[in-house]
Amino acid sequence: MKFLDDIRSLDRNNVGGWPQSVKIFFTVLVFAVVLLIGWYFFVSDQQDSLTSLASKEESLKQEFSTKQAKSVNLEALQQQLDEMQDMLRQLLRQLPSKTEMPELLTDISQTAQAAGLDTGLFQPGPEVPKDFYAEKPITLRMTGTYHQFGTFISGVASLPRVVILTLHDVSLTPAKPAKGSAAPDDGQLVLQGTVKTYRYLDDEESAAATKKNAKVKAGGQK
Repeated sequence: MKFLDDIRSLDRNNVGGWPQSVKIFFTVLVFAVVLLIGWYFFVSDQQDSLTSLASKEESLKQEFSTKQAKSVNLEALQQQLDEMQDMLRQLLRQLPSKTEMPELLTDISQTAQAAGLDTGLFQPGPEVPKDFYAEKPITLRMTGTYHQFGTFISGVASLPRVVILTLHDVSLTPAKPAKGSAAPDDGQLVLQGTVKTYRYLDDEESAAATKKNAKVKAGGQK
């Protein structure tokens, strides 16, 4: 209780005359207040930074785990990709070769004639090489019935080599009336536009096409 009495009897104008115990108490109190203010303005910010870094560390750990799982499967995925590319090459090799393409175009034209189609235009264009295959565009104009077009498609599918025909800007419209006739030919349709057929590239051609396409892409990115 003496300590409390000493505090009550303090002379604010004579700090040097305060009892030793009171001086020590206020010194400790001031030191504690300074520490508290320092913690609030400094340590508190450090704790916020620590919390942010801990959250970032957790995010990086999750990212590392995800990438590690992918890297573990990378070899297996690469093997699957190589197998798929080999399978693609084998399928492409079922397409006509370079030496077979002229004969194939003749067979397609003759198949259209055998189906009864009137081939007004059958004009092969220059090849467009890709990585593993080459496109051969054909500009054509054929006239016939639905049945004749069906026979033509069936005949192309029956050719010895695998033949793929894709349509590009092709239209199928009723035939216009013949000269001197007021009505169009019964059931006659006109197919005109561009179709593409394909052949496979041998290893040398494929390497050259890949190199050329790479140069084109590199030039386009400049």
